[in-house]
Amino acid sequence: MAVKAVLPDADVSTVLVRPCPDPKFGDYQTNALMALAKARKLNPRQLAADVLAKLQVADVCEKPDIAGAGFLNFRLKPVALAETLQSAARGEHLFFEPAAQPRTAVVDFSSPNVAKSMHVGHIRSTILGDCLARILRLLGHKVVTDNHLGDWGTQFGMLLVGWKRDLNAAALKADPIAEMERLYKQAAAECKANPASLEAARQELVKLQGGDEEDLRIWREMIALSRVQFDTIYQRLGVQFDHTLGESFYHPRLQPLVQELREKGASPAKAKAQWPSSSRTSRR
Repeated sequence: MAVKAVLPDADVSTVLVRPCPDPKFGDYQTNALMALAKARKLNPRQLAADVLAKLQVADVCEKPDIAGAGFLNFRLKPVALAETLQSAARGEHLFFEPAAQPRTAVVDFSSPNVAKSMHVGHIRSTILGDCLARILRLLGHKVVTDNHLGDWGTQFGMLLVGWKRDLNAAALKADPIAEMERLYKQAAAECKANPASLEAARQELVKLQGGDEEDLRIWREMIALSRVQFDTIYQRLGVQFDHTLGESFYHPRLQPLVQELREKGASPAKAKAQWPSSSRTSRR
């Protein structure tokens, strides 16, 4: 409005205020008046002074100053900034516009592995995913969050072998994750060195996938013990999920999907060429 009061014909959309590149000059500045002055063959500093005389920003800024050839520099009043942030925190106003057309977003994040400690990569994914979910919800979108646990694959054949043969019940009670990691590392080393051990692990996996009652019971206990650790961390972080579904959730759905793809003429070789092999079943 101040520019319009001095230059009624000016295109005020070109008058932009940006953060100061050097804080010693203030918080914000504009150099747009120099271009307006040049186009009209005016003295830019005089134009800046004329606009400054019309500005009404005393409620939020210290008195603006003119610098160089016609820069206008602004410094926010700390009290005004604090009041604005406190008002936003009370929900009295927002710094954004809600989405005009809300959409549904599925955010898959965190995804730790059963029987293994969460590491920094999982924490990073957890924080980033939760931030995205919160932002999308704040903007008015419908958000569905999913924690896709690594709970299926060859490693569980190895864990089952170790659990049945070498489980230390006292150690499991004292620190379940540490004991399961010990069992896995021991079994994995044996499988690498001994083909017979690897075959034993594969057979346990076949039994698990086939619904063997004992293997399913042990596997479910592994998941339950792991979930205690995961949920403790999520509670500390204030993170919640709409769904927590492991890789095993999709096991009974895979065969019908493969059959459907075959009926539609999908080529396994083509699919393999187009999609990289999944590492989700590896012990990350």
